[in-house]
Amino acid sequence: MSVAVLLAGLAGIAGVSAAWEGLQALDRGAMSTRLHRAVTPIVLAGRTGRTPTQREHVRLAALAALVLLAAGWLLAGVVPALILVALAPWVSITAARWRRARWRARLVDGAAAIARGIADALAAGHSIRGAITEAAYAAGVPGPAGRELRAAAGALAVGARTEDVLHDLAQRADDPAYDTIVAAILLQRDAGGDLAALLRATAGALEDGARARADARSATGQARFTAWLVAALPVAALALAELASPGYLLGLLGEPIPALLVGAAFALEVLAFVLMRRIAVVPA
Repeated sequence: MSVAVLLAGLAGIAGVSAAWEGLQALDRGAMSTRLHRAVTPIVLAGRTGRTPTQREHVRLAALAALVLLAAGWLLAGVVPALILVALAPWVSITAARWRRARWRARLVDGAAAIARGIADALAAGHSIRGAITEAAYAAGVPGPAGRELRAAAGALAVGARTEDVLHDLAQRADDPAYDTIVAAILLQRDAGGDLAALLRATAGALEDGARARADARSATGQARFTAWLVAALPVAALALAELASPGYLLGLLGEPIPALLVGAAFALEVLAFVLMRRIAVVPA
């Protein structure tokens, strides 16, 4: 790799970084407003679990296409840039799903805090509706779980039925932990019993499960990282070869047999990433 090629690659990276910093530094002008509108669905997907609409997906794909076009053109040339642009819809959809998955994981992690907060409020003498409101504002439930609990308390404050509010909470979370909490509250309300003790026991079981999952992630962390690294090495090698000798990839694709081998390698690489995702991810 010559010094000129290396400097050109570093200049391309610096150019993309400078363009991104320039966009972030824009004042509240028209471009800043459009950029904010395009990025907001991703932010909301990670903050409230909101799924972007079809029109928002189109705006996200357009923004991703511009970023990928600029990065690919500066780093590798026109043809790789156009290939990256074709991936823009997939990148935007994957980013939104990843952000929503992180929101849902944090929401599930807060289920034990919700159960314990409601149990403490019940033990202090509150009714079920009062306990939900007390837990929402006084129990210090963090993150998305706290926001969902405060939304439930707000719905109760304007007269919504307890069953409807709890079912909405369980439906949004879409996790057995919230189904268990809601079922415990509704059953004990109708049949009687020590609901506070039941919710504390539920919180303890949820915390034990969270610790077991964390231990599993820790025990398999090195193996998962190694697997992803090995799967990514061919892609990194091809990128370095293209950077060291611009046009190398086009030269491979210009001949039938090398093009066939590159296509087969790309298909196997995609298959490897899919299998690694299915095997290496620890269930939440």
